[in-house]
Amino acid sequence: MQLQVLNSPFNQEQAELLNRLLPSLTESQKVWLSGYLAASQTTSVQVTTEAQVTEVPVASTGQTISKDVTILYGSQTGNAQGLAENAGKTLEGQGFKVTVSSMNDFKPNNLKKVQNLLIVVSTHGEGDPPDNALTFHEFLHGRRAPKLDDLRFSVLALGDSSYEFFCHTGKEFDQRLEELGGTRLSQRVDCDLDYDEPAAEWLESVLGGLSEAQGGSASPAQVTTAQTGQSAYSRTNPFRAEVLENLNLNGRGSNKETRHLELSLEGSGLTFEPGDSLGVYPENDPELVQLLLEEMKWNPEESVTVNKQGEVRPLKEALISYFEITVLTKPLLEQAAKLSGNEALQELVSPGNEEQVKAFLKGHDLLDLVREFGPWNASAQEFISILRKMPARLYSIASSISANPDEVHLTIGAVRYNANGRERKGVCSILCAERLQPGDTLPIYIQNNQNFKLPTNSDTPIIMVGPGTGIAPFRSFMQEREEIGAEGKSWLFFGDQHFVTDFLYQTEWQKWVNDGVLTKMDVAFSRDTEEKVYVQHRMLEQSKELFAWLQEGAAVYICGDEKNMAHDVHQTLIDIIEKEGGMSREKAEQYLADMQQQKRYQRDVY
Repeated sequence: MQLQVLNSPFNQEQAELLNRLLPSLTESQKVWLSGYLAASQTTSVQVTTEAQVTEVPVASTGQTISKDVTILYGSQTGNAQGLAENAGKTLEGQGFKVTVSSMNDFKPNNLKKVQNLLIVVSTHGEGDPPDNALTFHEFLHGRRAPKLDDLRFSVLALGDSSYEFFCHTGKEFDQRLEELGGTRLSQRVDCDLDYDEPAAEWLESVLGGLSEAQGGSASPAQVTTAQTGQSAYSRTNPFRAEVLENLNLNGRGSNKETRHLELSLEGSGLTFEPGDSLGVYPENDPELVQLLLEEMKWNPEESVTVNKQGEVRPLKEALISYFEITVLTKPLLEQAAKLSGNEALQELVSPGNEEQVKAFLKGHDLLDLVREFGPWNASAQEFISILRKMPARLYSIASSISANPDEVHLTIGAVRYNANGRERKGVCSILCAERLQPGDTLPIYIQNNQNFKLPTNSDTPIIMVGPGTGIAPFRSFMQEREEIGAEGKSWLFFGDQHFVTDFLYQTEWQKWVNDGVLTKMDVAFSRDTEEKVYVQHRMLEQSKELFAWLQEGAAVYICGDEKNMAHDVHQTLIDIIEKEGGMSREKAEQYLADMQQQKRYQRDVY
């Protein structure tokens, strides 16, 4: 079969060479060649036979398809950052030139130059971007965002399906990049708390998209998982840490119970920095599991398969240590409705009932679900297959490894409340408060958090705002600064209910003040005065000096409840900057935004 190269810039000799070569190529060789030609900005070659026409494709822009990949992450606790960095390593292993950056450190004006963009972002609070994604998110959704017709992108969204706005920030980025003209390398993937498998599948899909654009195919990639330092232990392979100490920090008569936990890291190889968190895999309350087994009339010793790897465990053990049973999610309700066939449950999850679903999810657990919508005909295996894997609980580390080698300390508030006629207990906090003894072990891992770190220059003044258990990372900060002999000034704002019973680590703070490690301390005990006084009120009382510290370059840290405390403190900081700096509200807001950009305003909020 004779081929002819028509309307081409080739001389006769070149055309004859092409006519000899093309019929001998395999399909994979043709694909490779087409990518090579496209990447080399080669003019389209049209080859005809008597029966068919084959076009060698070129890049739609007529430009070289870049092997440069930019990965931007928005991360509050460090999960998105870890996934972004691992994706970078995997892509580099495939020959790509990769830049991994926090959205906060990326210059938005450079976006126009990026051809291959991967976004890894979590959703925080009520559908909000993480702190280090705020500026980039605002830019991208504003009028200054450029047209991105040459951009290929993909988004990995992290979230928690028990929240109403599941993966909302990732969805926003995905939609906006498309609106600006970008083309997806692969579809967005939304990850729940157990994100390893879907994240790995997303990365494989991205590799396929990048390689296809290059005109080739990716070899199977070994996707790594995040590890801390040189330790073999990680989120997917936790270390069983022995409990050395378990104390109640609150005095007799307090309305609260706050546990101080000391764990041994000996033999783990794990290390951490002040500002990092500890992930703890807890166990469910055996009493709650027993009630669930009785309600469903299941045999507690029945063997069930708990994961895709085929791991088998007795049912009771699986419900205690492997599955989440205290938090309901909308996807779980929808799957339960299909499984049960219960009309009332099917009606609840039907379109238009979002508010009723939201109301039911609040204050109900799995026992409530099976009691309210029974009887259930499902087998134990069918039922547990719709449950989420037990997620780890993250706690701000309350110690410095320099001051306490081979140890890690936690500050955990016990959660107890009543809902729908039953007493409810926090899974991890009540395990620690009621069932965990010295000598017992807990499965743990280190969660690095680069978004909550002491200044690299120890002369920099720091202002710490941490009511209640929010005090934890600042104990770590002070231990570290004492250990290294930091010269920078430090100021603590602490608040709780009562001075006598709720001043957590009181003797340590007073010693640091006396020794000059802590320069200044202001406290607010809300129930000791007729009018409730909180940390933000103490900040306002000290507004002139506080602003002077900011002008000197002080870094501000906030740890604790996001919805109320952190929001109020944020507004108070703007009030102080506006008043003491003689600025407009808009300029005061920009002043604080600039501090955040400079990593001088950091939050560890939940």
